[in-house]
Amino acid sequence: MRLILLGAPGAGKGTQAAYICQKFGIPQISTGDMLRAAVKAGTPLGVAAKKVMDSGGLVSDDIIIGLVKERIAQPDCAKGFLFDGFPRTIPQADAMKAAGVKLDYVLEIDVPDDAIVERMSGRRVHPASGRTYHVKFNPPKVPGKDDVTGEDLIQRDDDQEGTVKKRLEVYQSQTRPLVDYYSQWAATGDANAPKYRKISGMGHVDEITARAFEALR
Repeated sequence: MRLILLGAPGAGKGTQAAYICQKFGIPQISTGDMLRAAVKAGTPLGVAAKKVMDSGGLVSDDIIIGLVKERIAQPDCAKGFLFDGFPRTIPQADAMKAAGVKLDYVLEIDVPDDAIVERMSGRRVHPASGRTYHVKFNPPKVPGKDDVTGEDLIQRDDDQEGTVKKRLEVYQSQTRPLVDYYSQWAATGDANAPKYRKISGMGHVDEITARAFEALR
C-alpha cells in the first residue's frame, strides 16, 4: 500500500495516517522526518540539505526527491508507505512522477474551510500536560480552565482564526492543485497513475476511518 494523504490543515490527516499505517503495517513518511534523519546520518544528500538549511534557504525539489527515493528503498517500506505532507506542489509531484516513484492511491480527506476554522480556532490547550479541549465539541467543565488542575487553558498561535485562514489560503494556492493533478491523471486510464479517492472528513473519527479503509480496498 503506497499512498499519499491530501487534505487541508486541520482536516484530520494525522489521525487517519496513524490508523492507516497501523492497519497496513507501513511507515508514515514526512519530509521533515526525512530531512532530519539524512542530516543526522550525514548522507551526501543530508550534507547538501544541511548547507541549504543553515543558510536559511529552501531545500530544492531535487534533494527532496533524492531523499524520498533513498527512504522508500529501506526495508521498512517493503509493504509500502504513506507520504504525509509530500508532495506539496505540482513541481514536486512532477519530479516524483519523472523519478518513477510508484503509488497505489491518493486519498483526499475533504473538510469545508468553515468547518476547519471552527474546529481549529475552538481548540484550547493545557500547556503543562498537553491536554486539549474544544470550546464547542469537548468543553472543559469550567470555561477556560483545565479539568484536572484548574489551571488556565491557552489558545495556541497556530489555532487563532486569522492564522488558520492564512494557512488555508496557502493550502488552496499551493497544495490544493494536487487534487486536480492526481484526479485528472487517474482519469486518463494511465496504468502508472494512482487511484484517486475522496472521502468526507466530517463526523466522528471512527466514521472517517471506516470511510478511509473502504476507499483503500
